[in-house]
Amino acid sequence: MKRFVHFLLLLGIWMLLTWSLHWQDLLVGAFIAFIADLMFGDIYPVNAVRILNPVRFFWFVVYGVTFLAYVIKANFDVAYRVLNINMPIRPGIVKVRTGLKTDMARTFLANSITLTPGTLSIDFIGDHLYIHWINITSDDAVKETEIIVQRFEQMLERVFE
Repeated sequence: MKRFVHFLLLLGIWMLLTWSLHWQDLLVGAFIAFIADLMFGDIYPVNAVRILNPVRFFWFVVYGVTFLAYVIKANFDVAYRVLNINMPIRPGIVKVRTGLKTDMARTFLANSITLTPGTLSIDFIGDHLYIHWINITSDDAVKETEIIVQRFEQMLERVFE
């Protein structure tokens, strides 16, 4: 059942990318989705289909919009720091704590932090995530966690856990 759902998701993505309902396009898409599912089907997490729950999907959309807003805000912040003559940066590695338990949620959190300009996820050790940050604004670990992690963590928890 898991592989069939993944096959349908891959075929749906193919249909969205090609934006065509011609039988040749559907046949090629089905073939590619089948091959991709055979090759990479074991990589997919078991509970990935839980995202199809309407409540989880709603929070995933909210997460996507929030993530996009933070990326835009961070782009302007990094551009300001690059263009400023005084280069107001205080780079360093911070250790933050996360309450996320599933691997999928942790992966989304780490990738969200890495894709946000000015931050880079380095390593997960236990419940702690090490992040390189372009401008450390606080020396308090709780405050750093609040600034970097909690903006994504609450929504990811509703989606994946």
